[in-house]
Amino acid sequence: MKALKRKDYEALLEPMQEELVAMARWLQRSGRRLVVLFEGRDTAGKGGTIDAIRRHLNPRQCKVVALAKPSEREASQWYFQRYAAHLPAAGEIALFDRSWYNRAGVEQVMGFATPAQVKAFLQDAPLFEKMLVDDGVLLFKYWLCCDQARQEERFAERLEDPLKRWKLSPVDLEARKKYRDYTRAREAMLKATHTAHAPWTLVNFDDQKRGRLTLIRDLLDRLPDTRVSEPDLEFAPLAGKPARERYGVIEPIPVFKA
Repeated sequence: MKALKRKDYEALLEPMQEELVAMARWLQRSGRRLVVLFEGRDTAGKGGTIDAIRRHLNPRQCKVVALAKPSEREASQWYFQRYAAHLPAAGEIALFDRSWYNRAGVEQVMGFATPAQVKAFLQDAPLFEKMLVDDGVLLFKYWLCCDQARQEERFAERLEDPLKRWKLSPVDLEARKKYRDYTRAREAMLKATHTAHAPWTLVNFDDQKRGRLTLIRDLLDRLPDTRVSEPDLEFAPLAGKPARERYGVIEPIPVFKA
């Protein structure tokens, strides 16, 4: 399939972003809580998809959760504890850039969790998620799929681009050798945690732009009817002439033309 051009992508994304803004307004009015989990291989496109979703949303309402390696204290807690601390309150959105499923993925494959810990997680995750759903949380779980050849291209791009090199870590580079191990771990995870109350949705992200559009469309279509009237705001003309700022400012940076 032909790659989607940036211009066409933006034209297709714009009306969806208007729907996302309407969704956020509905959440505020209804008091509902939205949690979206983004899982997948390194370079699949989680960060870009999250950025597309939150681009026009109020950052005080829509929070991105991207947790670092647990501290020694956090590692001694109930496993779900540090994730539960980031769940949304009424009217809020939490977008998890990787989530509690780290245990079934990178922690298992890279040997950061014991087989017993992984087994316990796969048993407990559906129960934890049922508690969330039963309490009224709207929970969506997405796995972003990409082939190994595409992943290798993106790793190389990150290595060559100084603005993207920060995305690479020693763990990422080591994980390159374990593509099939991650596949086996994912299949076991899906088998244990794909439930009626919290199903998984797998999205093809070999073409990241198409993947983002597909995922966002699916998310919007699976939400309840989010149509609510917009606030009635009046924009009356100012009385008198607009005031001007009066203080010293740094001069604008000069723009050099080639």
